Amino acid sequence: MIIPCIDLMDGKVVQLVQGKEKFLELPEPLAVLEKFSAYPEIQVIDLDAAMGKGQNNGEIVRELCHRKPCRVGGGIRSAARAQAVVGDGALKAIVGSRAFTSQGINHDFLRSLTAVVPREKLLIAVDSFGDQVAVHGWKETLPFSCAQVLPQLEPYCSGFLCTYIDGEGKLQGTNIDWFRSLRAVTQLPITAAGGITTDEEIRALEELGMHAALGMSIYRKVFPELFAKRQPKMDTPLQSPPSPD
Repeated sequence: MIIPCIDLMDGKVVQLVQGKEKFLELPEPLAVLEKFSAYPEIQVIDLDAAMGKGQNNGEIVRELCHRKPCRVGGGIRSAARAQAVVGDGALKAIVGSRAFTSQGINHDFLRSLTAVVPREKLLIAVDSFGDQVAVHGWKETLPFSCAQVLPQLEPYCSGFLCTYIDGEGKLQGTNIDWFRSLRAVTQLPITAAGGITTDEEIRALEELGMHAALGMSIYRKVFPELFAKRQPKMDTPLQSPPSPD
């Protein structure tokens, strides 16, 4: 399954390069959602909530969830917040940084989370930069790899969102071997993200049994006019619109 990404910042849809440089900004989130009407699920990340600043995008997120099945993440740092996100209509709540401590897995938090939110409603984001788990808006890395922690996280979620930050937003391709290493350590569903650029990569991930969350590459297809003058360096582009499933 291909899952388009809607990342929110100051009430607008944005695409960032490696979570830092703003490359694209669209002022109407609901209009962007309409462009993705053919796809069965959407991934919505509240970047303001994740970074602990900016405006409250809660109303926008609720409306997106009302119109389309959405996986929602960004700033979910308490069991009550996860419960509220699911209560507002999210198909699944995506928990990221709070799932970890500087020493490893935050078991106490995750146990409190699964006590109030069904496991099947939870995804855990396990993101990698330089082969280390990255947290807090990708501003901090921890001394362990994604492959090391996935098996320990299995009791607390129904799947993982794994982002290869090194390739995020560059349209230069992703790291299929890295995703293959993750597939080897867990049988839970994995949604792959970060730099996925070509049809070949999408097919390779499908062969691994993984979904693909697409950001920059799908925006380039849907909003080509925004890429006409300014475009990240890329390898082989998507040759045709990807199938939604």
